Amino acid sequence: MMSGVEEAPKAVAVLNSSETTNSSSSEDVATLVVATAPATQRPAGKIDVLIQGVALFSDGYNIQIIGYMNTVLAKLYPKQMTAEVKTRLSNSILIGDVFGMLFFGLCIDRFGRRVGIILTTLFLVFGIILATVSHGTTVEGMFWMMVIGRGVAGVGAGGEYTVCTSQALECADSTPEMRKRRGMLVAVSTNAAIISGFVASSIVSLIVIAAYGGEPSDGIWRICFGIGIVVSKYSKSSSSRPPPFTDPDTQLPLSIFLFRMRLSDSEQYQKHAIQRKVPYRLAIKFYWKALLGCCSAWFLYDFVVYPFNLLAPTVVTGFSKNQSMTESIGWSALINFFALPGSFIGALLMDRIGRRQTYALGWSIVCVFGFVIGGAMVPLQHVFPLFVVFYALFQTFLSVGPGDCNFLVSSESFPTPLRGHFLGFAAAVGKAGAAIGTTALSKALASFDDKVKGQQVIFLIGSAISVVGTLCAPAHLEDEDVRFRNYLEENGYDTSDMGLQAPKVAS
Repeated sequence: MMSGVEEAPKAVAVLNSSETTNSSSSEDVATLVVATAPATQRPAGKIDVLIQGVALFSDGYNIQIIGYMNTVLAKLYPKQMTAEVKTRLSNSILIGDVFGMLFFGLCIDRFGRRVGIILTTLFLVFGIILATVSHGTTVEGMFWMMVIGRGVAGVGAGGEYTVCTSQALECADSTPEMRKRRGMLVAVSTNAAIISGFVASSIVSLIVIAAYGGEPSDGIWRICFGIGIVVSKYSKSSSSRPPPFTDPDTQLPLSIFLFRMRLSDSEQYQKHAIQRKVPYRLAIKFYWKALLGCCSAWFLYDFVVYPFNLLAPTVVTGFSKNQSMTESIGWSALINFFALPGSFIGALLMDRIGRRQTYALGWSIVCVFGFVIGGAMVPLQHVFPLFVVFYALFQTFLSVGPGDCNFLVSSESFPTPLRGHFLGFAAAVGKAGAAIGTTALSKALASFDDKVKGQQVIFLIGSAISVVGTLCAPAHLEDEDVRFRNYLEENGYDTSDMGLQAPKVAS
């Protein structure tokens, strides 16, 4: 249903393309036709790109929800909920992300996008269930079960980053019309979807807390974690019958698993896949500079954005000793919401002014607001609404530039047969940056008895990182599949086996 599958006429285009000229016999050509032309499927369209965002929406919800639940847990267990435990809970899903990105990056290139999609959903659901039912003979034991559960969910969520971004890019490259808007389509289905999940987590938190009368309860965090399994519904189309497994009463991400059982691999993957004798040495020699640039860019972005998202409730609480739990989460939710319009602004800019220019623009404005907030933190203590506005704009432009561009550039810069490898590695380095940044900035904030000084320091650190980020904007590359194939042929690699191989038809 989704992602890059084509009708029989597509096979004709494949046969006529330059990629298939490497077939040395009519038998090889017949094999390629069989492999790439399922006659009952339709070509990829815009909906196939955007639907990738459904899974990433769920991932965003499950990553961000702990930032709000830390506030609830701190009130329930003030002695046990130390800064170390809070950081451990925040980082567990990020560490799981790293493993998921690396493992599933390899998996989807070797065995196909569809295999990765199914497995990531299983990991995500199982991990959320473990975290939701966390128990222990001690509070510390309960926290450890929660950490393990969210780590398992992180493996699935990290895999989704690699799978969905690859699928979104490959579907967006299916037609000349979509290719012109590839930046916008991929940004909306990746970064905007994840941020929407962040926003949904804040709304759900506020509703559940209100249902408990604003008082802390174990029921709050269990419900909010559990809603990660059933966080949203598909909307029913009035113009056509919904596809199988997408009935409006089916929930996410369980429904994602059932829906994705019908997926086929993208057209690009079917044409260019390398499932054996992977030329790792040649690939690293050819792409190490692009990989270094993407890793650096993603590390710096996640080092800043994740701590400032997760620490938002803690930061705004520091402005008043009398803030209720609802007020603290409400203000931080408002701040994080402003990243959402930023993701759409960046999506519109990338295809117009270019990826690199959008990236640098976003980081530059983040530098300005970060230094303003850090430098003026003392007077801002007396004008809380102005602090919220500045903090919100700080989040907006993080999303405009590196937030949107990292997904797109890190997937465009590498060829289809190894996209999962390189994209997964770059994203994993980013999540390592998120874990390191969350740990470093949390300790910096907690090391000051004067909360104002602590807040000032973390904004100045974030701004300094933003300056470096402006200098590390990765380049945008085009036509990687053709370039990579030509490079392999020039270096003596046999490209005739590239693409999915179907059983040969007897003459």
